[in-house]
Amino acid sequence: MRKLSMDELGRPSIEEFKQLDKLPVTVVLDSVRSLHNVGSIFRTCDGFSVERILLCGITGTPPHRDIEKTALGATQSVAWQYAKDIREAIGLLKQEGKKIITIEQAEGSTMLHRFKPEEQASYALIFGNEVNGVSDEAMDLADQCIEIPQFGTKHSFNIVISAGIVLWDFYYKLKLKSDDLF
Repeated sequence: MRKLSMDELGRPSIEEFKQLDKLPVTVVLDSVRSLHNVGSIFRTCDGFSVERILLCGITGTPPHRDIEKTALGATQSVAWQYAKDIREAIGLLKQEGKKIITIEQAEGSTMLHRFKPEEQASYALIFGNEVNGVSDEAMDLADQCIEIPQFGTKHSFNIVISAGIVLWDFYYKLKLKSDDLF
C-alpha cells in the first residue's frame, strides 16, 4: 500500500469548495471555550462540506492563531457567522426554516443511529460547552435532541469527536444513500 500524494487527492481549491453542493447543516457552537476545539470543528466542517458554522456566546472567532493552529486554513473555506446570544441564533435559524437539533444526553433524546434525517430538510446542529454541554436556553428552544450512544466509563465525548461522529452520520445518511442504510 502507498499513501496518496496531495496532488492525487484531488481536493478543490477554496473557491471551488465554496461552489460545492453543501451538506444542509449549520453547526452551532454554544459557548465553546477552547479555541483549539473551534479550529478542529472548522476543519471537520470543511471535510464534510457543511454549509456554515454559527459561533455563539463566548465561542472565539477567527482570525485567531489558536483557532488556525487546528483549522489549518478551514476558516477560509467554511462560511461562518457570530451571534452573541444563543436565543438570537436559534431565532435566525428558525426563520431560515432549519430544524433545530441539540446534541446532548437528555430525557427524550433520539439515539443517533435511530435518527432518520429528511432528505429535503435543513438542519442546525447545536454542540455545547465542554463542561456544561448545551445551554438550557438552547435545549428549551430545540425541536429535537440527538444523543450519541456511549459504552465506556466517561460520561461524554470531546466536542470535536461528537461533531465528527454526528456529521459523518448525517453525511452518510443524506449524501451517500447506502442501499442497506435502513
